[in-house]
Amino acid sequence: MSEDRSSNGQTNKSWLERLAQSFSDEPKDQSQLLELLRNAEKSNVLDTEALSIIEGALEVSDMQVREIMIPRPQMVVINSELSPKAFLPEMIAAAHSRFPVIGESPDEVIGVLLAKDLLPYVLKGGVENFDIRNHLRKATFVPESKRLNILLEEFRAKRSHMAIVVDEYGGVAGLVTIEDVLEQIVGEIEDEYDAEAEDTQIKQFEDNGYIVKALTPIEDFNDYFKSHFDDDEFDTIGGIVTQRFGRLPQREEAVDIGGFNFKVLNADNRRIRLLQVKPIEQMSEA
Repeated sequence: MSEDRSSNGQTNKSWLERLAQSFSDEPKDQSQLLELLRNAEKSNVLDTEALSIIEGALEVSDMQVREIMIPRPQMVVINSELSPKAFLPEMIAAAHSRFPVIGESPDEVIGVLLAKDLLPYVLKGGVENFDIRNHLRKATFVPESKRLNILLEEFRAKRSHMAIVVDEYGGVAGLVTIEDVLEQIVGEIEDEYDAEAEDTQIKQFEDNGYIVKALTPIEDFNDYFKSHFDDDEFDTIGGIVTQRFGRLPQREEAVDIGGFNFKVLNADNRRIRLLQVKPIEQMSEA
């Protein structure tokens, strides 16, 4: 079969073939390799997205778990002594698929609960018969110093999605997920909150007020609650809350702004994700 040729008679090559051809001098180290790749991108041999992924993959080999883990204070955990009715609201608010389960102390992670294991009991109305200890999956533990490329390989080999990070004394330092590692390579991955439609950014949750995504545009928040937050400086309600704290707040921290109480339900080491919002008038009436 004849090779495909362009109008000028040159054989069409894939970007990978053209990239290999551009390496007339073999790079001696990672910095030289990156320089060659960036020059290839400037010459349109390699597209920007491909370059970004390669750079991310190279950076991962130099990074440790402690650099990307979700710190212990921001972990959403379930106490094994609580009843399902007691921990269900937080599970629903967090909307994660896996939750570390602790025993008598936060350092005692006894297993992992998959939300899908609880779902049949919820659907059948038999949640009171759910014994969390009978549905625990084995937890994976990794040290803070583990390299991300090695962790990713272990995730793949064990078909695991989450690991508990422990410090040098054996205490729980945080947790890390396979998504956290992949985001270092390919960039931010849209999660279940990002993929939902705009009209589900604000949900009323029984008598516990409202569950609001931190990325909800201020204009949409104002329309829903008939409030008057200014959107000149920030675009999202999470930006206003973070600005009032003057730092990235942790789970369970709360603040009153503009007639509303904002409580952080879910946050990681990069941003607030979910807020519980209650009009202050409603709280005083309760």
